[in-house]
Amino acid sequence: MIRSARSFALTVPALALYAAILAVPLVLMLALSFRVDAQDEGWTVKHYVEVLGDSYFWSVYGRTLSMSLLVMVICVVLGIAQAYVIYRMDRRWQGLVLLIVLAPLLVAVVVRTLGWALLLGPAGPVVSVMTRFGWVEPNFTLLQSMTGVVIALVHVLVPFVVISVWTSLQRLEGDTLRAAVSLGAGQWTLLRRLVLPQVVPGALSGAVVVFSLAATAFATPAIVGGRRFKVVATAAYEEFLSNMNWPLGSALAVLLLVVNIAIVVGINKVVVKRYAQVFES
Repeated sequence: MIRSARSFALTVPALALYAAILAVPLVLMLALSFRVDAQDEGWTVKHYVEVLGDSYFWSVYGRTLSMSLLVMVICVVLGIAQAYVIYRMDRRWQGLVLLIVLAPLLVAVVVRTLGWALLLGPAGPVVSVMTRFGWVEPNFTLLQSMTGVVIALVHVLVPFVVISVWTSLQRLEGDTLRAAVSLGAGQWTLLRRLVLPQVVPGALSGAVVVFSLAATAFATPAIVGGRRFKVVATAAYEEFLSNMNWPLGSALAVLLLVVNIAIVVGINKVVVKRYAQVFES
């Protein structure tokens, strides 16, 4: 009993810090979403009714979730491939390659996004090359489109999958692979029986992180997507600062948080269940 009390006492500072920087703002935002307006003392659910009853907000949420799922799938595919290549590399080069993979995270989000805006714009090198080969018409731009936003988000979010998968692969001994090959195992058997069981947990962890960050991203959709490509984060920002409708903006943010948590938990349960059925049979 005394040891349990001491252990709990040691966690109090961390719990207090967590409450101060995360729980309290979330509670305040939830309370604000039920206010009639930012100054009124009354309470109402009209903002949630407005969001759920307006087809415009449904399209914004649908665009946000489809973008996040697309970014997640691309990041998982690229991340697994990159992590496996790094795993098979000589150890002398692994540190340098990992640093290159993590380089996007070392650049400020606004600077990085503005760089992509220049690259994907009508005068940028990407569109210039596509125009030269006749793939697109002159003055074509990847800005203000799903494609441009997905490219910019994948660039910065794929390292989360790479690190997760690469860490999982560290538990796979090279001697195990060589022993399997000496016993006649083919490449498909190696991938299915040895590599994939190690990769899936890391890929799942990275996918959850990528989906959450993509769904709540603001700077990249705002700069690369512009006003024509509206997602929940930019819609809430507009309600807060342009329309000065703080309760409606809070309702948008709360619903995004609820949907995000529900999808992440659902993905986790479905993938883990299927993973267990495939690899444990």
